[in-house]
Amino acid sequence: MAGTTTAPPEQARSTKNEKVGEVVSASMSKTIVVQVTRRVSHPVYQRIISKRKKFYAHDEEQAANVGDVVRIIECRPMSKLKRWRLGEIVRKAVQVAVDPNSVDIETTQPAAGQKSPATDKKSVRRKS
Repeated sequence: MAGTTTAPPEQARSTKNEKVGEVVSASMSKTIVVQVTRRVSHPVYQRIISKRKKFYAHDEEQAANVGDVVRIIECRPMSKLKRWRLGEIVRKAVQVAVDPNSVDIETTQPAAGQKSPATDKKSVRRKS
């Protein structure tokens, strides 16, 4: 067949289903839970509502953390619940490091000679 050209691999589109969502759990070994949110119109009230669904995905390198936005790709069944695998990490979650010594924690204690409100007998009601 002269004149037939095939698309390079970069432009070839996968026929497998892809979804983008946020990692809500990464506590299992080589497994992440991804929550995918989609916006649909309510059939009666015609309001836009958000529907969420959780998918279990295989993460071989355990690269994804909670809060990351990831792309998951449909694959063969890996287990009873896992039918997806991690395609790529779209955006890493922002992690803020806080030094525990730099945080000033105020403790509220009753002044000397005063009772705390929880132990004051007038504020505690008895059941009749």
